[in-house]
Parts: sequence; structure tokens; C-alpha cells
Amino acid sequence: MIIRNLIILTAIFISLLSCSKETKNTSVVLNEKSLEMQVLETYEQGMKELKDGYSLLAAKKFNEAEILFPQSEWAPKSSLMAAYAYYSDKYYDDAIAELERFIRVYPLNINLDYAHYLLGMSYYAKIVDEKKDLQSILSAKKNFLILKNNFSSTEYALDSEFKLGLIDDILASKEIYIGRYYLEKKKWIAAINRFKSVIDDYQTTVYTEEALHRLVEIYSILGVEEEAEKYAVILGYNYQSSEWYKRTYVLFNKEYQPIEIANLNKNSKNSFLLKKMRSIFNLDE
Repeated sequence: MIIRNLIILTAIFISLLSCSKETKNTSVVLNEKSLEMQVLETYEQGMKELKDGYSLLAAKKFNEAEILFPQSEWAPKSSLMAAYAYYSDKYYDDAIAELERFIRVYPLNINLDYAHYLLGMSYYAKIVDEKKDLQSILSAKKNFLILKNNFSSTEYALDSEFKLGLIDDILASKEIYIGRYYLEKKKWIAAINRFKSVIDDYQTTVYTEEALHRLVEIYSILGVEEEAEKYAVILGYNYQSSEWYKRTYVLFNKEYQPIEIANLNKNSKNSFLLKKMRSIFNLDE
């Protein structure tokens, strides 16, 4: 009899324990559903505020949605939308902080390419003066390079490549500006380094022609004819129709009178100017 009673009590205990677990699991599921509903409602409130033009209120709502349920799929979406809300109203510093946090917290998110693009655009928008905003320029370039190298097949890569070209123009113009300053102060080595930087790092920009001419100019002043001739030949071969080429030519031929050379074929051995350059620099074959 005692054994029978023990068996019955054990069966009842197990049954109660099972019911308790089922109730707990149901409670967890309900709580998660409730949380997700709250997140969705808060997210939708953020979208409404954004559409109505209240970007700061929208960002606040998106942040609230992320905090409510950090494990949900809405959390990273909310973080990105908060960043976009800031960016849309030109709160670039806030957008940058939000995006850098997003990249740190959600490094494997499917929208990581968009995060880098928006971050690059936020830094790019902060550029006002290339002489003062170097950090913004370099940070923008870093994120656009990430897109170009790591997300080349995305829709953001093409625009990133275009922005990289513009950024290189800005950086090259900065080097030219500083190089001119050193040239004016007759600090030859410092000027040479700046102009060489343009040729080495930003050779696809419009400032390469001037940089080549300036190097010819400085080396001519210093009497280092071999270096002057080297850069003059590079300038003549690649930019024969440019104004900087004409100025360089004058350095070697004081009697030179500018002529129209835009239609001359730089690849032709019969080109008058190319032949003259070869004669001056002893490059005849």
C-alpha cells in the first residue's frame, strides 16, 4: 500500500511539473509576441514622425524600438532608420555616431553595405574646406573604399567610386595648395614632396599636370637638369595639349611662342612639339 501511494504521488508531481513548464513556455512566447508588437508599434511611430518631418523625434522612436527588443530582427533596422533620420535633417555627427555603433554591434547584418555608404555620405557632407576638414575627408574615403573593395556588386559601389574620384581631387588640391606655399617660400624639398605626392597618390586627378610642371620648375631652379627633363617628358607625353605643357616648354625654349596644339597627335613621331622635346632632352632614337 505504501509503495502504491508513493507511485501515485510521484506521478502527480511529474504531471504538475510538466504543466508548470508548459505554462512557463507559453508565458515566454506571449511575452516575446507582446514585445515584438510593442517594437513594431514604436517603429511605425518613428516612420510616421519621419514622414511628417520630425527627424529627431523619429530617431528617438527608432532608438526606443531597438532597446525594447535587442534580439529581434527589428533592432538593426531601427538603428539604421535612426541614423537615416539624423542624416536626412543634416545632423551628421549624430548619424555618424549611430552608424559606427551599428557597424560595431551588427557586423554581419545584411544591410552592412548601406551602413558604410550612409556613413561615407555623412562624412562627405561634413566637408566644407579641404584645408580644415582632413579627418572628414579621410573617413569618407575609408568607407567608400570599403564599399568598392568589399561590396563591389552592390548598388552603392558605383556611386562610391565616383565619390572617391571627387575626394582624390580634394586631397590633390590640398597638396597643390601647400606645395605652392612652400614654392613661394623657396622651401624646395618640402614643395617637391608635396608635388610628388600628387603624382604618386592622385595621378588621375586634374592636378597632376600642374604638379609635373612645378617639379620641372623647381628642379630647373636647383640646376638638377636630369630630373627636370624627366618630369618634362612625362608631362609632354601625357598632357601635350595642356596649358601647363606650354609653360614647361617655355622653361626650355625662351623663344617659344604658344601655338594651338590641341589637335596634334601625341603618339605621332612627326609631331612638331614631340620632336622638339626629343631634341631638347637628347631623346632622339
